[in-house]
Amino acid sequence: MKMKLIFRLPLFLLLLLLLLLQCAEQTSGVTIESDPAVSRDGVIQTELEKVVSLLCLPGNRSEAEAEAEAELVWLRNDQLVRLTEENRKGQSRVCVTPVIYDDNGANFTCFLSGNDTVRASVVLNVTFPPQLSGSEQVLVEDMGDLVLRCDIWANPAISSVLWTLNGTEVDLTAGGFTRTNDGFSSWLSTTGVKRSLHEGTYQCTVVSAMYGEHSKSFHVTVTEKTVKFPLMPMIAGLVVVCLTTILAVLSRWHKIVKCVKSCRK
Repeated sequence: MKMKLIFRLPLFLLLLLLLLLQCAEQTSGVTIESDPAVSRDGVIQTELEKVVSLLCLPGNRSEAEAEAEAELVWLRNDQLVRLTEENRKGQSRVCVTPVIYDDNGANFTCFLSGNDTVRASVVLNVTFPPQLSGSEQVLVEDMGDLVLRCDIWANPAISSVLWTLNGTEVDLTAGGFTRTNDGFSSWLSTTGVKRSLHEGTYQCTVVSAMYGEHSKSFHVTVTEKTVKFPLMPMIAGLVVVCLTTILAVLSRWHKIVKCVKSCRK
């Protein structure tokens, strides 16, 4: 009988310890509920102009009621979020409205004011299409420089851009083109423009995995090269000539007056 009691006692203590640990875990943490719902990895998917509602609760629901005086603190990217007094006790809400570009990647953290190690965090993933549409008229002089730019910034990011000229993919070698892409903009440029090679309708097209196809057109017209006069140097030259003339007249003024008087006699 004594042997059975010796083996049962440690098992009872082990179960009691596990129960205490479970209760401590439930009552010592904070949780964040959101609309839209947060994923298991702590990410909230949303779009521009939408609304995101966040609710921070200490422990579980029953414990939150028992700890009505617990004060909660919110951070956005480690910056304190200003809350009203009544929005700090027991539970706390933060509303992001409307969602903007700067909210993409924003980290919202909630914790107990008395213990900042007890915290929970979520991250916003704001999806948006590229701002790419419409058409543009472009005039460029013969033998001048041509630079075309398309804004391709989007989330999910755009992986490739197709440039066409009059419906056919641009031949970079034949037209002497350079194509660059930094993830925000795509450029198509060339120097020494010729009407036979470079005049026409250009189009940049991207395909977003979430928002589909977007494009923008450029109607490029090559004009005759104009002779440009250096206006400022010409004005400066005229000023110098006038001042030189005036100074020359003033320096010989007495001789001029004497000559005029002698002529009258």
